[in-house]
Amino acid sequence: MATQLKLGYRFHNDQLRQNALTHSSYANENREKGVRSNERLEFLGDAVLGFICAEYIYSHFRHMPEGELTKLRASIVCEKSLYEYAQRLNLGEHLLLGHGEESGGGRKRASVLADAVEAMLAAIYLDGGMEAAKGFILDYIKEKAETVSRTRHPLDYKTALQEIVQKNREETLTYRLKGESGPDHDKRFLIELLINSNVIAQGEGRSKKEAEQEAARQALELMGQ
Repeated sequence: MATQLKLGYRFHNDQLRQNALTHSSYANENREKGVRSNERLEFLGDAVLGFICAEYIYSHFRHMPEGELTKLRASIVCEKSLYEYAQRLNLGEHLLLGHGEESGGGRKRASVLADAVEAMLAAIYLDGGMEAAKGFILDYIKEKAETVSRTRHPLDYKTALQEIVQKNREETLTYRLKGESGPDHDKRFLIELLINSNVIAQGEGRSKKEAEQEAARQALELMGQ
């Protein structure tokens, strides 16, 4: 018995869902029945995915230059990433495949599953609009963005802020511990960020370094960076 398809979305037009699950091999074998493959949906889904991902990382990684944003987006929307998401959805078990693709292991093929995610995203977009499409994929984009940025693009807000402040020799940047709370196994630290003895921002974290980074991030945001 096939496991449940975990879309988190209920279609108004179920034909769109069926179309998204139809591989070209199945469509070719059933051409006389007017069956259409998901390839056109995949084309649209690729564009929708790119927009949702670009909008999110543009808004949430404001310190990153264009080149780094491009690399981050590519890491999130790549075949490997979409394949992982397809597995979470149990998408492979619900695909309509031709006999050759079925016997050749297409139900577990990364390229087939990644394309199906894009097709399903497009189907949801056509059925429910952009907000529905975001509801389907945005949480996964957020998760991957944080993971990739930590491993490939470490966020160093303190350095970015220091570089800005150093351009004006009259300004001094300091961090000051304002307080700490919580039990020893779950400490929280509150750090004040000062420029020329004026408190500009505060940051909280599980360590002093983490709190300093958060304070620097908030200061950069106030500066429009």
